[in-house]
Amino acid sequence: MYKHSFLFMLIWFTLGNVACSQNQDFLNYIDQYKDLAILEMERAGVPASIKLAQGLLESNAGRSVLARKAKNHFGMKCGSAWKGRTYYREDDDYDANGKLIKSCFRSYQNVKASYIAHSEFLRDPRKAYRYGFLFRLDPKDYKAWARGLKKAGYATSATYADGLIRMIENYNLDQFDQMTSANIDPGAPPVLRSGAVFRNNDVRMILTREGETVQQIANQYDVKAKCILYYNELLTSKNTKLAKDTRIYIQKKKKSYRGKKKYHYVKKGETMYSIAQDYGIRLGRLYRRNRLEEGSEPAVGARLKIRGWRIRKRDTPKTRSASIEKEKEEEFLFEEPLPVGNDPIETLDPPAQATPEFYTVQAGDTLFGIARKFETTVENIQQLNNLKSSSISTGQL
Repeated sequence: MYKHSFLFMLIWFTLGNVACSQNQDFLNYIDQYKDLAILEMERAGVPASIKLAQGLLESNAGRSVLARKAKNHFGMKCGSAWKGRTYYREDDDYDANGKLIKSCFRSYQNVKASYIAHSEFLRDPRKAYRYGFLFRLDPKDYKAWARGLKKAGYATSATYADGLIRMIENYNLDQFDQMTSANIDPGAPPVLRSGAVFRNNDVRMILTREGETVQQIANQYDVKAKCILYYNELLTSKNTKLAKDTRIYIQKKKKSYRGKKKYHYVKKGETMYSIAQDYGIRLGRLYRRNRLEEGSEPAVGARLKIRGWRIRKRDTPKTRSASIEKEKEEEFLFEEPLPVGNDPIETLDPPAQATPEFYTVQAGDTLFGIARKFETTVENIQQLNNLKSSSISTGQL
């Protein structure tokens, strides 16, 4: 498990002058895993900044062989207790004759499992004599955590703590130490930067640079140009110069939206295509789900269903041609009504009196786990119960 100086120095060398510039692959990695780091911070107590900095360094922003082949972002070795899948590669293990042999590393099903395993390693009660003091440090003091990891022997490199600190400060990773799961909205659009790759609705997407063409994008991301034209339905030519920050999908979009939101209310200036691009949904599916003819456009304020079964015929949205005069008269941006659960308010009937819901804490429960179970947030549970920390006890109501 322990990190090795030659491995760290190799990774650090690949960063170049990381203190003077930001690496796009590193920015992509942060965008992809920052929410997972925040959730793990809440669940296990490891600062999100430390988690991300270690993941960046140990996996070279997800590009190392171990990260790509085994989803192992923290160099976790098998150890005697590991019963899962394994991956072997040369590291620093030698046989009795001093010959370098392949080391056994853990292989995970996904990156999330690797992030969780890293937290559990640090807070393992059997290793409390080494790492236990870390969890008594100020969780927002990333410098103390970085130096504490070096002191505990997590890595052999003499510059490991300095490397973590530089990484955190260069990429402003400490901002995530101030956040909670309440700041994470699975349905919210990602923080976007031109030229970077993101996941929207579980589909890989980029924002174009000014004047970029489909053919250039195809060459850069090793995707056939004709596929990109197919994924982004209204694109017709691989040589057309695109405007800055045009959303282009480099994978096939989904049949429906995978977030909690069920409906979208059309705002002025939006089209069926722009809505399909915003949510990562296939344009044809969006038309069929809402029983609209392809090529038609919904009126401002119309309610479109973005996931689930097709709507009933009587709920078919009004089209723009049928209400164009009304739009000219009103000239306003439609605002969505306040939601109840995931669905919009459809009646003006007074709501029923809410009944308080209680849960009895079971052995092994965490606030994060309870929040996920009841589809709320840790912050909300803390407010409802006047909790000052994330500590809970078995039997607590």
